[in-house]
Amino acid sequence: MLSIETLNIHYGDAHVVRNLTLHIAKGEILALVGPTGCGKSSALRAIAGLLEPSKGEIRIDGQATTNDNFVPPEKRSAGMVFQDFALFPHLNVEENVGFRVSESSQVDLWLSNLGLKAFREAMPETLSGGQKQRVALARSLAHQPKLLLLDEPLSNLDAALKIDLRLQIRHAIKKAGVTAIWVTHDQNEAMAISDRVAVMREGRIVQVDTPEKCYEAPNSRFVAKFFGDGSFLKGIASETGTETAIGLHPFVHTNGAFPPSANSVSQVEVLIRPHDVDLIEETPGNATVQTQAYEGETRHYRVQLDSGETLEARLSHEHRIQPETRVRAVVKSRHPLVAFHLQKNQPST
Repeated sequence: MLSIETLNIHYGDAHVVRNLTLHIAKGEILALVGPTGCGKSSALRAIAGLLEPSKGEIRIDGQATTNDNFVPPEKRSAGMVFQDFALFPHLNVEENVGFRVSESSQVDLWLSNLGLKAFREAMPETLSGGQKQRVALARSLAHQPKLLLLDEPLSNLDAALKIDLRLQIRHAIKKAGVTAIWVTHDQNEAMAISDRVAVMREGRIVQVDTPEKCYEAPNSRFVAKFFGDGSFLKGIASETGTETAIGLHPFVHTNGAFPPSANSVSQVEVLIRPHDVDLIEETPGNATVQTQAYEGETRHYRVQLDSGETLEARLSHEHRIQPETRVRAVVKSRHPLVAFHLQKNQPST
């Protein structure tokens, strides 16, 4: 439905988007994620027609929209939802949703679908942040766009509201059957709302995959660290598994990069997520607890292994171990761990 080929964007001498290529199917929700300044919002603005790329092609439902075939924003059949809501302050909810909508039935439909019927006469200044964002979404969907673009739509909302609203928005987008790109720097948000995730770094896409694959089988240390806490333990990989300071891991997944051949070994770093670790109080053990932090449902631990490496663990809040306690750290996960080839002078990200 949306096809982007070798998109490049410059701001003066700054090359902010580099050879971006993406293909998004009809009805798919793709999260475009990355750290601040990676180029994700610039890419979204180019798709919307709010800026012209310096090179590349964007096709929406087969229609070329760039270069000699430039199509202005209002003719792209694309709706946009902004982080600051962008509601008309002098119009009530119903008037905002119905602004320039040709089919009035769509106004009633999306007021109902997004739980806004009771607020149809309310003015924007009387609404909560979550209600304002639902109005902004209803306004976009009432126009029946082929493509919906969301630029950090939940960034101005508190944490508890975000969790509830992101599920409501995903449900509404799926109900409309519209293709959507959701830009965010929040990894948890991206995984919760998307069918696939595209990870950007310094203007380039470095991985496109399902949320599960990005978290459990990242293709680089950068993606691994971007999608959550984790420790990297040095190990030796062979046909029998990978040996680290906390034991042999026979089912390490090497991401297809370097499965050791017969009678050979490779130096690797194994990614271990905090929830993959268990800490057992025993002497002599293989580690010492350095810190413990209460997080409500869980406790977060940092332990120093006898090898000198640091390992993080996240256990039930009922499992309380004091700092300086000797423990045996073990991997409890049954899914394959991920190992990265250890190269000389390898950067930390």
